[in-house]
Amino acid sequence: MAIMTSSSTFQPVLERIAEEIERTPGSGRPADYIPALAACDPRSFGMAVADLDGAVYGVGEWRRPFSAQSLTKVFTLALDLAREGDVLWEHVGREPSGNPFNSLVQLEYENGIPRNPFINAGALVVTDRLHTRTGDASGELLSFLRTESGNPGLTFDQEVAASESAHGDRNAALGHFMASYGNIDNPVPTLLEQYFRQCSVAASCADLALATGFLARHGIRADGTRLLTLSQAKQINAIMLTCGTYDAAGDFAYRVGLPGKSGVGGGIIAVVPGRCTLCVWSPGLDERGNSVAGVAALDRFTTLTGVSVF
Repeated sequence: MAIMTSSSTFQPVLERIAEEIERTPGSGRPADYIPALAACDPRSFGMAVADLDGAVYGVGEWRRPFSAQSLTKVFTLALDLAREGDVLWEHVGREPSGNPFNSLVQLEYENGIPRNPFINAGALVVTDRLHTRTGDASGELLSFLRTESGNPGLTFDQEVAASESAHGDRNAALGHFMASYGNIDNPVPTLLEQYFRQCSVAASCADLALATGFLARHGIRADGTRLLTLSQAKQINAIMLTCGTYDAAGDFAYRVGLPGKSGVGGGIIAVVPGRCTLCVWSPGLDERGNSVAGVAALDRFTTLTGVSVF
């Protein structure tokens, strides 16, 4: 096994992974419950690694924008946690759910408090609280992603946002249910508009690997200013490891060994604290909503390099 000693070895490792993925029979299917995503080619593949200084390496379609979807939950969580600190945890938990990401089951017997910030109910709470504090949660998110990625062209995909809104009854039910327990501040239609816009951000593997860098730098943004305390950065990485891939988090930790967050657009971001950040994209999803090729690629990355948090 080759052990990575410097960032200069990222590129050959990525190229080897891409070759292996290319030889692997395709599996998984795009998220067909969001019509705007259903037409994606499940065999598409891109992967990028960004080091702490902002150098980025990639293979495949690593510069092609895709629908970030739930990857954005990491950034809204960071933006809100930076503003209100531990008060946030009175409104959303930090435990794995063990249920699908859009489940209503636990909310009733847990009094409208979602299990964690990465299931849909939890992300709605975080977006709601960020919107209360900024007046424009999705705009705050987009500004942050543009700055951290160095790409001022990042934007919302209006077709995806409209598609999600037209098929958003489950999220509406989650929002209204939590509002009945007093855990939502804003009108639910306003919250849903913000949430669907948030999820519709289109960005590439390069953009997202760079934007995630503050978590590898223990809370420090690309310009050297501090967004999160050391403790807060640790908290987000920990929740990514235990909750970032929904009810497959245990298998992801077993195979990959890194904090990660998946999205139904086929993307996964991952963090090597103190070292680098990664983003991989391939739209073919497994039954739990995680990219089949993406998980396999991250598994190979940590196996080939010997890099993990364990």
